[in-house]
Amino acid sequence: MAHSFVMTGGGTGGHVFPALAVARVLQERGHRLLFIGTREGMEARLVSEAGFEMEYIAAGQLNRVGIKRQLQTASQLPLSIASAWRILRRFQPRAVFSTGGYVAGPVMAASILARIPLIVMEPNAIPGFANRQVAKRVYRALVGFEATRGCFPPGRSEVTGLPVRPEFFQIEPKRSGPFTVLITGGSRGARTLNRASCESWPLFRAHGAEVRIVHQTGAAEYERLAEAFRESGLEGCIVPFIQDMAAAFADADLVVARAGAGSVNEIAASGMPSILVPLPFAADDHQRKNAETLAQAGAAKMIADSEMNGERLYREVEALRKNPEELARMRERVRQFARPGAAERAAAVLEEAAEQAEKKLALRPQKSRFTH
Repeated sequence: MAHSFVMTGGGTGGHVFPALAVARVLQERGHRLLFIGTREGMEARLVSEAGFEMEYIAAGQLNRVGIKRQLQTASQLPLSIASAWRILRRFQPRAVFSTGGYVAGPVMAASILARIPLIVMEPNAIPGFANRQVAKRVYRALVGFEATRGCFPPGRSEVTGLPVRPEFFQIEPKRSGPFTVLITGGSRGARTLNRASCESWPLFRAHGAEVRIVHQTGAAEYERLAEAFRESGLEGCIVPFIQDMAAAFADADLVVARAGAGSVNEIAASGMPSILVPLPFAADDHQRKNAETLAQAGAAKMIADSEMNGERLYREVEALRKNPEELARMRERVRQFARPGAAERAAAVLEEAAEQAEKKLALRPQKSRFTH
């Protein structure tokens, strides 16, 4: 039986890409889908490009913003929830799926008010603020780490990992070509990584290091860094955004990245050696927890944001480049964190929730979920 589902999650690619992965599985199974997002987040472009229907609400950030913005967001929240509730009333979904981001909070609240089953994906070691608030009301929480299950009621969570494109699982270690370092601070870039990368280029050049640099900078600093890289004389390229990250991974020997859930899961799926630099201002310091989990298993190197500069980056890259045995060990150890089939499992949970919702509606058809 075909069902209707609402998907939400946005702000950054790390929230949008997993939702799209689950949506594609559901679409292939014949279900109807609607995304709810904001016009300011990356979902506005990525969801449209993927060909899915989308409606918009106004929603603001609460984390990593000033008190004025927090107060504005808080005052706007009732209207955001009402907007989401009206969309749910029109679309009549049988379940709602959230991958987080500031747009997800109002949609999750509206789904609870409308008594629609809510499935959340929490890939970080520490659940985000919104997921903690709805923890007792979720139909199921799909988490990335075993320890995270304790944050949700017994029987309502399972470890699935984050949906990662199948191409990442098919990546094999490079056998030839120059030693390539892929540096990425996420879809919007990272100032610390951009600065450290730029500072390292003269060191690589001065020491004649045989490396190739591929760096995703984000749009804001692209022009400046691209010009500086051209002047460095190093082999490689600087780009604002990498559309096919799986192909970039396949061409790399080492990844330098933030430790968001998306990056960590892609690194694990591809068996990629990595240097992780957690974002120090991430909510509840979850990136540090993500990175520590891999580093303590010998699956990655971790460098604090405050310690990352050009000299440190140069030294760490060179130490690994000259130690292929350590790179091989990291590849083997990081794969233990890989969890294939996350998108398919998420789709199955949504279908299960929808079928249960259908049965409940059949037993009491006279009652509407939208009588508030």
